Amino acid sequence: MKNKVFWKTLGGMLAVTLWLAMASGCGIHNEPANAKSSSSSPPSSKVIRIGYQKYGTLNMLKARGDLEKRLKKLGYTVQWALFPGGPQLLEAMNAGSLDFGHTGEAPPVFAQAAGTPLLYVATSPPNPVSEAILVKKDSSIQTVADLKGKKVALNKGSNVHYLLVQVLKKAGLTLSDIQPVYLPPADARAAFEQGSVDAWAIWDPFYAAAEKGGKARVLADGQGLVANREFFFASRSFAQNHADVVHVILEELKKVDQWANRDPKGVAKFLAPELGIDEAALEVASKRRTYGLEPITNEVITQQQTIADQFRQLGLLPKKIDVNEAVWREAK
Repeated sequence: MKNKVFWKTLGGMLAVTLWLAMASGCGIHNEPANAKSSSSSPPSSKVIRIGYQKYGTLNMLKARGDLEKRLKKLGYTVQWALFPGGPQLLEAMNAGSLDFGHTGEAPPVFAQAAGTPLLYVATSPPNPVSEAILVKKDSSIQTVADLKGKKVALNKGSNVHYLLVQVLKKAGLTLSDIQPVYLPPADARAAFEQGSVDAWAIWDPFYAAAEKGGKARVLADGQGLVANREFFFASRSFAQNHADVVHVILEELKKVDQWANRDPKGVAKFLAPELGIDEAALEVASKRRTYGLEPITNEVITQQQTIADQFRQLGLLPKKIDVNEAVWREAK
């Protein structure tokens, strides 16, 4: 019954975004005269639609403005769309309203099972300590086993969904032993602070902000349990028809990563006004993350396939998927 509700809900969320696809189509397109974009351009400009989340390297690329400058010379305009999490971003890609985006490791598994025409184009190094299960500082919950019967807030289908599965498994529990409360980060934080949930599975920088605010305590993080990679995706049609633009985006992301690894304090200062998150918390988040851009190797594919197979075994995927079929390979 739970699985039927899960997929009925997911299907409803996808339906909400279908109108976007009717208006915008797929891939690079000509921008209408009244379209909003991150830079001015004539109505005939080709538009690249990029989805991003708070704090990811795409967020930093947007804030720096370097991609727009480079693509403008090639006759392109960039449209940016902010999403509260990876599942919502990939729903928009499934609706045909995004060309490029990024998520954690779990959202693409659900999206591929739902038929989203995505292709993995790159990934980051593992960052397992950048996500965690939090409890209130004065909570009586001391171990993961104490979560039995408790309410845990998380973003459904996100990277922390898989983290929670792994953390519970290590403690001899399953999702059926707790009460999952599916909420996007902002709503989850409010529920956590108000005490309407007992724990919160969350990623940086929200994790760092809650920890730095002195109201949260780490019950468990992803160390030794998950890779917690950031993945970059293009819609299938976009990647196949505009490989040159995909390469430009990846090249600019590499530059951002090089800067971020050199200057975590600078990253925090740069992003604080962009995100509305305390600079000290952002510095904590930046220091415990390794930035970089890596290709989709067989090892990475195997890691993703393991996640997919585990969700399938739990009955959360409607069918078995082959991650290898969603990896970008340029035509020779």
